[in-house]
Amino acid sequence: MSIEGRAIEVRDAAPAEYETVGKIVAAAFYASGQLDAPDAGFYADVLRDVESRAAAAEIIVALDGGVVVGGVTFVPRGGPMADIAQDGEAEIRMLGVAPDAQGRGAGTALMRECIARAAGARRIVLSTQTVATGSHRLYEHLGFVRDPGRDWAPVPGVDLLCYVLER
Repeated sequence: MSIEGRAIEVRDAAPAEYETVGKIVAAAFYASGQLDAPDAGFYADVLRDVESRAAAAEIIVALDGGVVVGGVTFVPRGGPMADIAQDGEAEIRMLGVAPDAQGRGAGTALMRECIARAAGARRIVLSTQTVATGSHRLYEHLGFVRDPGRDWAPVPGVDLLCYVLER
């Protein structure tokens, strides 16, 4: 994807980039108000712990001009990193782009990479907070639709909406 003459590169994260990815994703969640719930502070630590989730999922980064500006956790098939994926579903989790890099296509590039990697899945699912309206627009632009029957709350006060892309 080319933005302003530069290409957004997406690839698997290198272990040396995990700390950067964790900081970027946590910063993106803070900036969008997703860590404002009273008990959500613990989730910032989860977002920063990329190394732990890399053992059970794919960590994908977006680079702009060779600099990591975003990351996502992709769960191609179930396992400990899947929150809502059912049989035959892939799941996208913890998508974040550095606040100062948003609007340049990194989030779209990360989502498209996940969609491409989910080639064998019958659908792709993700959860998002109600306050993440910018993310909702991105998901809908890429063909995801709301599935209110799968909405859920991991902890009181944190309501998550489910989006699904049928294959």
